[in-house]
Amino acid sequence: MEKKNMSIYVACLVSSMVLNLFFIANLYVGEDWKLGLSWSKKAAAEAEAVAAISCSGHGRAYLDGVVLNEKGSPVCECNSCYGGPDCSEFSPACAVNAESGDPYFLEPFWRQHAASSALVVAGWHRMGYSYSDHTYICQELERHVRILHSVVGNAVTAGRYIVFGAGSTQLLNAAVNALSSDDSSMSTPIVASIPYYPVYKMQTDIFQSTNFKFEGDASLWKNRTADATVNVIEFVTSPNNPDGQPNKAVLSGPNAKAIHDHAYYWPHFSAIPTPADEDVMLFTISKLTGHASTRFGWAIIKDKAVYERMILYMNLNTYGVSRDSQLRALKLLKVVIEGGGREIFEFGYKTMRDRWQKLNETLSKSKRFSLQKITPQYCSFLHEVRESSPAYAWVKCEREEDRDCNAVLQGANINGREGSKFAAEDRYVRLSLIRSQDDFDLLLQRLNKLLGEEGAKPL
Repeated sequence: MEKKNMSIYVACLVSSMVLNLFFIANLYVGEDWKLGLSWSKKAAAEAEAVAAISCSGHGRAYLDGVVLNEKGSPVCECNSCYGGPDCSEFSPACAVNAESGDPYFLEPFWRQHAASSALVVAGWHRMGYSYSDHTYICQELERHVRILHSVVGNAVTAGRYIVFGAGSTQLLNAAVNALSSDDSSMSTPIVASIPYYPVYKMQTDIFQSTNFKFEGDASLWKNRTADATVNVIEFVTSPNNPDGQPNKAVLSGPNAKAIHDHAYYWPHFSAIPTPADEDVMLFTISKLTGHASTRFGWAIIKDKAVYERMILYMNLNTYGVSRDSQLRALKLLKVVIEGGGREIFEFGYKTMRDRWQKLNETLSKSKRFSLQKITPQYCSFLHEVRESSPAYAWVKCEREEDRDCNAVLQGANINGREGSKFAAEDRYVRLSLIRSQDDFDLLLQRLNKLLGEEGAKPL
């Protein structure tokens, strides 16, 4: 009997030890032990080590950092006006960068979601030109793009074709090529409403095709689209860059074709009253998730012939979008869609709304500068009439003598983008609100100082 009890005791003890070892392994080794991770351990360790580098909250270190310390490790890359080994040194005489559209305002969100958005890729991943279906489009990514639009409610995708591009930038010219006439004896005019995104003109000009030519202001063509011999392509940007307005096509008629650029038609920047349902619609991950460097965008197309011409352009141009970019985009969209998209869009909207309110409050103290007015709209995604939260401030210098508004701001150490870049007067200047919190805070400080100096002088 004692021997039997002793056997039971030993069995229980062994079971207890095994269970304790399991919990200890799970606690200290975690998923590595359970999943038997091998080759990915080193990559994960490298990523964790770089992410752990302290940059004082004013910068970040990257795995592909160009500048290395004496140990060969990446060092901090600092926000504007910050420097030093850990980005802790502020340069008070530095000019604030309010010119570029780098969407760093979403970086804090992705830092909070580092685990769910991380990606480890084997060296043998997708080495061939195409996917197994012999196309250059990841079908799983296309499926998630459709889910995304269904969740947000900002575009109709049912019964539509989807084309991927290196950001929406590559898709701009792909769409122009697809919609323009093949008759080289009659160049198709390309137009847009002023103020318009400068790349429309720059890109059309640089390709110098005999099939199309940039002709400027869309309003000048209103009475010409009735001419059966004239086909016109209009870029329609909604919300508009630079002024955030919900634009509609100016031209109509059987010979007027439109490319609808919806890069900013996300709840960060705009109310979503109804799903967009135009013939050609362009979107980009740059302004959706903030990952401008991933270079991924997509077009939603109604007409099969236009779709096929855009696909041909993309295939001949680059054999499609990088498979690595598509993989990263897929990972990011999964995070965005999780929980019905509430987390990222509420974070983005709150950030941009708060920045707009602070800027509006600052400039309202002065009669020297004015901001664009954006009419509040009901947002079907947020289920409320939302306040303004544009990506850019379209500032106007009201004084007669301030004909170059950007030069006025540069005198206060603020670099914006002059109105003439958008075919508008230089009395206007675009200020970016989507950069880092450091950039925005410094912008407000410089503006407050400028307005304080203005208050000390007679207007």
